Parts: sequence; structure tokens; C-alpha cells
Amino acid sequence: MMKNNELFEYIFKRKSTRKYKMEALPGDTCKAIEEQMQDVMPLQEELKTEMKLLPHDAVKGLLAIKAPHYLLFFSEKKKGYLENAGYMLQQMDLYLSSMELGTCWLGMAKPTSGFENVSSLPYVIAMAVGAPAEPVHRTTEEQYKRKLKVEICSTTHHGDMIEAARLAPSATNSQPWRFRTTRSAIHAYRVNVSLLKAWLYERMNKIDMGIALCHLELAAEAEGFRVTFLQDEEAVEDRPLGTQYTITLQLEKKNDSLQQ
Repeated sequence: MMKNNELFEYIFKRKSTRKYKMEALPGDTCKAIEEQMQDVMPLQEELKTEMKLLPHDAVKGLLAIKAPHYLLFFSEKKKGYLENAGYMLQQMDLYLSSMELGTCWLGMAKPTSGFENVSSLPYVIAMAVGAPAEPVHRTTEEQYKRKLKVEICSTTHHGDMIEAARLAPSATNSQPWRFRTTRSAIHAYRVNVSLLKAWLYERMNKIDMGIALCHLELAAEAEGFRVTFLQDEEAVEDRPLGTQYTITLQLEKKNDSLQQ
């Protein structure tokens, strides 16, 4: 199992891969991926989920990228399941990046008829996986096309954690996250979309929020914090204009808790 501090460094390297070598991955590589899938931590433990590593003919869709494998995520559909999907699958994204493998989120892909029933749970989203036919990592900060930090967070606490969230991937690079910070918390919000765009973006933006939450938690742990996810009623009322409240990360220094 890969440790969180090892995943953290790949936040600053990973990128979406769109060109793959179409050879199937070796059996031992597939086994390592499947073992890591079992160790992924959920955002909501009560949700039933499942991941499957499947072959090149497992998905269809106009925007589906051709890859030798696809990682499909399945989940029961309860409140927060989309954020949970993003949070969990992003852990795999970073792990696969650490293996020098390419990945790409596929929001519009669907399982093909031969793979619709590989799980008893509803299908949520897929990720292309394989040996890359292009550079798998970013080498400079300029390669990230992201909003400025001040555009996504109006407060100044925990700037390094916000930077990790800023670099998270999102559907069509929409970057729907906004944050407010205090010394002991990070409040996460999702930007509203118009009724015209809601059919496409609202679902994906909830998954995007889960991806950013994964980055935030990894960054917080790298700085020696223990993270608790909770709902904060004051943060709901104090949300930035044009956003919906998602969740709060309560931060506690690990050394402080040991001294109590």
C-alpha cells in the first residue's frame, strides 16, 4: 500500500494523458493496481463502492480516449456519492502516476454492453489507464492552466493546502471549487452553474469537488495535520456569492492532540 505522503508529491507532477501505448499492462502491474484499489480510503464510509480494472473494450463514448485499460467506479447513489467517487478515484490517479502510468478522467464514457453488469452497483465514472505514449508528468508550473490562488480562496490561512487543491484536475478544466480558511478549518464550496449547463456540469463538478478534497487532505497531512470532515452550519450561511457549501475540513495538529 502506498502511503499518503508518497501520493502527495504526485499532486505536483500528474497530468491527464491522452495518448497511450495499446499493449495491455503486465499481470504483476495489474495485480498491484487491484491491491491498491482495496486500500483506497472513502470520504463517506457508509457508501458501498467498487472499482474494476477492465480491458480496452470496456467503455464507449464519443469523447472516450483509447487506452489499454479502464478503471471503472461504481457506487450506490446516496447523498455525497459523487464527491466520494472523486475523492476515492483521485487517490488511484495519483498512485498510477507514481507508477509512471498515464490516466485521464472520462466523464462522458459508459460501459459497453459486455461490461454493464460487472458490478451490482450503479456505474459512476471511468478513468483511462495505461503506459503513456507521451510525457506522463509535468515538469514546470507553467504547464498548469489554473485560476490564481486568490481567485479560488479569499482568505490567507493554509496557502500551501489551497495550492494543492488549485492543481486538481476538473471536467473541462472548470475548477468549480472555492474555499474559505481559518486557522483550524478549510470550508469548501462549489460554484453554481446555470440551468442551461446544469445537466452536464453539476454532476461532474461534484466529482471535481471530491478530487480537490483528496488533494487538500493529502496536503494537510503532509503539514502534520489530522483532518476531520464535517458539516459546519456557520460555513453554510457564510458561503461566497454564487456557491453551494460542500464540506469543512477541521484541522488539528497531530502533536497538539498528543499533548492533550
